[in-house]
Amino acid sequence: MAKSKRNKIVPLTQTDKKGRAGKDALYEQIRECADNYKYIWIFSVENMRNTYLKNVRSELKTSRFFFGRTKVMAKALGTSPEDEHKDNLHKLAEQLVGHVGLLFTNVEPQEIQEYFANYTESDYARSGVKATSTFVVPAGPVYRGEEVFPHNMEPQLRSLGMPTTLNNGIITLTNEYRVCREGQTLTPEQAQLLKLFLVPMAEFQVTLKSYYKDGEIFRV
Repeated sequence: MAKSKRNKIVPLTQTDKKGRAGKDALYEQIRECADNYKYIWIFSVENMRNTYLKNVRSELKTSRFFFGRTKVMAKALGTSPEDEHKDNLHKLAEQLVGHVGLLFTNVEPQEIQEYFANYTESDYARSGVKATSTFVVPAGPVYRGEEVFPHNMEPQLRSLGMPTTLNNGIITLTNEYRVCREGQTLTPEQAQLLKLFLVPMAEFQVTLKSYYKDGEIFRV
């Protein structure tokens, strides 16, 4: 008879001791979810935004999401055949590297895959992200959308690197100004300018990597 793996206690000595109570609680929650849900997914997130992940959680109310603290999550699943919570869970734990999380659900895999294939949210890019297109502000009055920028924003634009002037109370460029080039890694100033010009260049998206069911790992 196979030896039960559910009652093994694995110390968290290899994780940061700060916030130990929270880590212990997370550890127990992961193990409880592993017992109560049919599928365990590994997912990654592009352009993480807490607001959008909260929306996903709200729409998939019967499922549980965990993101961050991957070392604790891996410990809870088990990092070897000897301490894994269920058969072969250590193979799933091996994938808990980087910006990834766990999704526990009873929803069938096809429905989960269809949901995330169709879920994206546009947002403003942060510094360090690559520009998805080239954005140039033409010479003349400076517009944000269909309206001219308020004159009191001219110092802010100038502080972000735009060679603007005030002409009869209207923010003006003598020559066109390229905010960014496609493929360029955005600086904090460029990211802020894109936001001021209402130009989103980031997309929140969840990518499913693999899932666990009854001792088997299925890659997608």
